[in-house]
Amino acid sequence: MSLKVKVSSPNVSYTEETISSTYTYHTTHVEPQADASFLAKPQATTFEFQTSLKVPRLGVMLVGWGGNNGSTLTGSLIANRLGLSWPTKEGVKKSNYYGSITQASTVCLGTNSSGVEQYIALGDLLPMVHPNDLVIDGWDINSANLAEAMERAQVLDYNLQVQLKPHLENLKPRPSIYCPDFIAANQADRANNVLSGTKKEMVEQVRADIRDFKAKQKLDKVIVLWTANTERFCDVREGLNLTAKELLASIERNEDEMSPSSLFAVASIQEGCTYINGSPQNSLVPGVIDLAEKENVYVGGDDFKSGQTKLKSVLVDFLISAGIKPRSIVSYNHLGNNDGKNLSAPQQFRSKEISKSNVVDDMVESNRILYEPGEKPDHCVVIKYVPFVADSKRAMDEYTSEIFMGGLNTIAVHNTCEDSLLATPIILDLVILAEMCERISLRKEGEADFARFNSVLSLLSYLLKAPMVPRGTPIVNALFRQRACIENIFRACIGLSPQNYMLLEHKLAAPQQLAAGVKTAEKVGEKSSLSAASSGARVPQLGRARGTVQAIES
Repeated sequence: MSLKVKVSSPNVSYTEETISSTYTYHTTHVEPQADASFLAKPQATTFEFQTSLKVPRLGVMLVGWGGNNGSTLTGSLIANRLGLSWPTKEGVKKSNYYGSITQASTVCLGTNSSGVEQYIALGDLLPMVHPNDLVIDGWDINSANLAEAMERAQVLDYNLQVQLKPHLENLKPRPSIYCPDFIAANQADRANNVLSGTKKEMVEQVRADIRDFKAKQKLDKVIVLWTANTERFCDVREGLNLTAKELLASIERNEDEMSPSSLFAVASIQEGCTYINGSPQNSLVPGVIDLAEKENVYVGGDDFKSGQTKLKSVLVDFLISAGIKPRSIVSYNHLGNNDGKNLSAPQQFRSKEISKSNVVDDMVESNRILYEPGEKPDHCVVIKYVPFVADSKRAMDEYTSEIFMGGLNTIAVHNTCEDSLLATPIILDLVILAEMCERISLRKEGEADFARFNSVLSLLSYLLKAPMVPRGTPIVNALFRQRACIENIFRACIGLSPQNYMLLEHKLAAPQQLAAGVKTAEKVGEKSSLSAASSGARVPQLGRARGTVQAIES
């Protein structure tokens, strides 16, 4: 296949099927000492990466296909595939993939012979699935076809909806799992397309749906993604869902506390399909993760990180990195789509509150100069349902921080965002990146067998408010660290080192500049000595060193 990037290095080799690279991974092991100092030991581990070049025919099954996100995603894929444009009062708009890091963001490969940085789309570092080639299907508790769902959502511009309607009218969601206790009571009037039977029978029907979709569309792979209503948290307890064995036994005996999202996760894993939880509830209970590890299938979650939380993970990182101490973070939202209606119920709001509140914890833990052990900023999250604003969510944040000598600094942000138009590109990236990870294997030097990444796919953390990570792995919420993780792992796959931003090649003084600087410094030193001698003062060595630095920098 045609590659956008080929690396010329003895550490990289290519066949028609794979890229192989040998990569030295540098880390630092730190040992705290008794005197409160640290002993740092640089370490280097050699890994060999193998990446399959075969881009599969990929299907995506959405739980909540008829919701705002599902209908917007489906319509947008068709619009981009057909190259649609539409008139608005601001002029003609064209289909695009803005907001997708794989399609609309770039990475710096390096510099050319003139010292100019060369950039490429993140999605071109490795051969990834293109969104236009995705095949979409899914489930919904409401029977409306995708054209009706798109009109109901009121997300896409009307003139675009008119063009898309003929392409969406024949797309209808499959019946979904509906357990009224897990979502708000105000969703009951939508539930006219639901599965019946026991929990075990519903899981088996979902599995049959996945197989049917895969066979009819001649797909190589299917990824299942939850973009349905936020559920309340389910119980996590011994005998119910702490292990895969408990989980499957609970399904067999039709336990009420088995949530629909966990049932979809089980069905997906048993069919060998990556499962991604795009809502904040605790779908990925320990038993689900245990099952995924046993079946060697990926899971990722929780909750799309689209607007307010993404900004929060940037601002708090900036403040704490600048030595400023956030004391109070207050986030207020109002929105009028069906997600907002569902979140107006206390138990469903609590799920969202948890996912939005934990995004600063790792940044606070990183700075014990600012925060005492156990100390955190006051953090309040409010969400209100206001039907009039529909999908155009209003988010207002106030960050109050303690600064130098007891002063205060307050940053207030008002953010109006079209919620589904931010979330839809995130769905694309989650699917594309998860599938790419399925084609990567690696092994440490000296090991015989290649292995895949851990079943809990933490590489997706950039896109999720409450990222799931493997047991014993630190949770990273700082946005730029999450983004760097994605980029640097893909760079390792093609044998490139991480971007270090040191730019040493531009920071060295030329030999003639260095020589001139030394001569100038000597003259400054001589002048200072003469001046001091005439006054009887002694010339301190520190003054001479400062003179040298100043001369070189000038």
